[in-house]
Amino acid sequence: MSILLDKNTRVVVQGITGTQARVDTIVCRDYGTNIVAGVTPGRGGQDVEGIPVYDTVREAVEKHDAEASLIYVPAMAAKDAVLEAIAAGIRLIVAPAELVPLNDAAKVVDAVRKAGIVMVGFNTVGIITPGQARMGGMGGLEPDEIYAPGRIGICSRSGGMVAEVAWALKKDGLGVSTAVAMGGDQITGRRMVDYVRLFEEDPATEAIALFGEPGTPNEREVALHLKKSGMKKPIVALIAGTFQENHPKGVSFGHAAAMIADDTDRPTAKKKMLAEAGVRIAKDIKDIPVQIQQALGRG
Repeated sequence: MSILLDKNTRVVVQGITGTQARVDTIVCRDYGTNIVAGVTPGRGGQDVEGIPVYDTVREAVEKHDAEASLIYVPAMAAKDAVLEAIAAGIRLIVAPAELVPLNDAAKVVDAVRKAGIVMVGFNTVGIITPGQARMGGMGGLEPDEIYAPGRIGICSRSGGMVAEVAWALKKDGLGVSTAVAMGGDQITGRRMVDYVRLFEEDPATEAIALFGEPGTPNEREVALHLKKSGMKKPIVALIAGTFQENHPKGVSFGHAAAMIADDTDRPTAKKKMLAEAGVRIAKDIKDIPVQIQQALGRG
């Protein structure tokens, strides 16, 4: 099982005829992702490496029963692309686009949440269920070198750090049930706590690894959820960016959302809240699998 994506998930790629979309589409398909169609307005009737292309998402959904969409469009077109996917009945959206206008992102996130849809992104490298399927650039050209199938769920605000966490787990003999790069923007389709809840209910996941950063209430929301609902599965978190506390407030480092606006945005404050809620705090990447093994009674 997986929390969002498996080998049977029927995926359509919006913007499939673009350069990056073509590359990622073929890499994802070769990995095992069930890509059934592509969409580019005005290119209906064409194909990309045997994948049929349609003018609209609705047509692709009707003809191929697609349920998920990987969206490769420019930032200024992202809002319309997501809204089209929602209208066509898509239930899972992965949207890698960066620099989407904040007003557009807010409208999109409001729409997907009202529709009960899971949207990963914006500003994401995607998701992967090792050994089954991936959507986006997660894992590069050789994902098997990094992502081993297993029972640890990963949610990270950083796309690059998903791979670092997965590699550390693999070197320690652990594997991944599903890994999610939730997106590095201020507003994302789903919050970190939403993915924690999904992992908590997933019988294929026995522990959870989180990677957090300065800024946004994501990590605090996880802590509040755990204090209210209790710890259902072991969680280990690595919160980066303590150095940023020495810099002026209101300055972003790395991701747009990695900004300390008030004291609750500080990594030290997040670590404290999470620890008080029962989360194990890792001191570095290599400590994550150590802490997980100990939490599972194997260390």
